[in-house]
Amino acid sequence: MHNSQVKKILITGPESTGKSTVTQQLAEWYDTLWVNEYARDYLDQLQRPYNYKDLALIAQKQFQIQKINADLANDYLFCDTGLEVIKVWSEFKYQTCDPWIKDHLSLQAFDLVFLMDIDLPWEYDEYRETPSKEIRELLFNTYKKELTDIYGGYHIINGTLDERLKKIKEIINQA
Repeated sequence: MHNSQVKKILITGPESTGKSTVTQQLAEWYDTLWVNEYARDYLDQLQRPYNYKDLALIAQKQFQIQKINADLANDYLFCDTGLEVIKVWSEFKYQTCDPWIKDHLSLQAFDLVFLMDIDLPWEYDEYRETPSKEIRELLFNTYKKELTDIYGGYHIINGTLDERLKKIKEIINQA
């Protein structure tokens, strides 16, 4: 059973927007757990390019890790992405999304949702695929719609990494 005292906080958005860095720093600041983006761990172990079917496996493990850590966290659980990232990416790359992912989106039940803006410069890493400004804008706008549909709203967070961290802490402390 989920620890109802723990507030689950989602940090989401397009690639290269500071999600992982900010999520980890928030967990350290609030002395609690964070859930990393499982897709990176999965891809690190994969001996081939990922495909559509891999996305459902990644989503199931991400969901499972969120549930386990929610029971173990202190006060807050910070999640570096959730199933919405996999849905948005799946529909962008493959024009479809596995039904399991869609069925489990609303079951994540986040208390606060932060959408990271694309105002930071895109930085290369081996898993990032969308450096173009146009695609980043398209994905950002897709997130706005998805987060409204799934969670009923979100806070857009922009600025430098330090500014992002400060803004999120202010909203958390007011909640």
